[in-house]
Amino acid sequence: MNLGTIMMDVSGLTLSEKEKTQLGKSSIGGVILFSRNFEDIYQVKSLIHSIRLTNQNLLIAVDHEGGRVQRFRKGFTHLPAMAKLGDIYDKNPAHALAQAESCGYVLAAELLAIGVDFSFAPVLDLDYATSSVIGDRAFHSNPDVVVKLAGSLIKGMHDAGMKCVGKHFPGHGFVAADSHLDLPVDERPLSDISQDMQVFKDLINHGLDAVMPAHVVYSQVDSSPAGFSSKWIKEILQEKLGFNGVIFSDDLSMQGAHFIKNIVKRVQVSLESGCDMVLICNHPELVEQVIERDWPMSEKLQSMRGIKPKDVGKITYSQHLENISDLL
Repeated sequence: MNLGTIMMDVSGLTLSEKEKTQLGKSSIGGVILFSRNFEDIYQVKSLIHSIRLTNQNLLIAVDHEGGRVQRFRKGFTHLPAMAKLGDIYDKNPAHALAQAESCGYVLAAELLAIGVDFSFAPVLDLDYATSSVIGDRAFHSNPDVVVKLAGSLIKGMHDAGMKCVGKHFPGHGFVAADSHLDLPVDERPLSDISQDMQVFKDLINHGLDAVMPAHVVYSQVDSSPAGFSSKWIKEILQEKLGFNGVIFSDDLSMQGAHFIKNIVKRVQVSLESGCDMVLICNHPELVEQVIERDWPMSEKLQSMRGIKPKDVGKITYSQHLENISDLL
């Protein structure tokens, strides 16, 4: 079944009548949840049930990485920032890889249990110690280590029944500016950026289901931010690196997306550049401007639906939780 290519958010702990109507529109294919949508497990399960009642086919997602980016707290395992796994790797690689896998399993199992399809994780950016918005969200500064740790985390997510989203292609870690507040410009040549891209390249054939491009201009490659660039998405990511999974835009309301002033044009260029689904968050007035338009539909998005394998049980979950007990 084809899904609409816009992912919107909702304002509170329950759906408004207006939101119920919007979620039934053919242009809407998903909902992203935030901390403002979460009070406790019972409430958020009720909210998710209400969303499903408006359209059972909608994808439901959340930013749930661990560390400072974890929208749901009470009743959920508070996972560590991924940099902690990188620190452990430097001392005991085998232990770090096992813990990364367990983090992925616990992350996915807890979200799937309440009806969330997937998390926008993991962060695949390299830690250059310059980006405040990335910081300890990155596993490590060494691309080979990031590939190993992220690959283990992804394996854990897959074992629990959840697909992954690697971000932020081709790499957000080098620039200091925060794309939520500004449009960062990375002036490195492609030969230097290739180190960041290596992580994505190596994971493409090892479980990478989806990718989110960065709202960053890589000025020596293209004048458009990566998420609005067919050169980055179609020519480099898909053709050169061979990625054929799902591509999500980063939030089109972020300052880094104001490269294009008009939200309708923003959505159009993002989709034409190769994104399969675009996110519009925290600005319901922008959703209103695009929701009634005849945007393309996508069958590929169905692949992101969460699955709960029959063999996932409390014993497996408990084992993984015990494996990361010293991180919590």
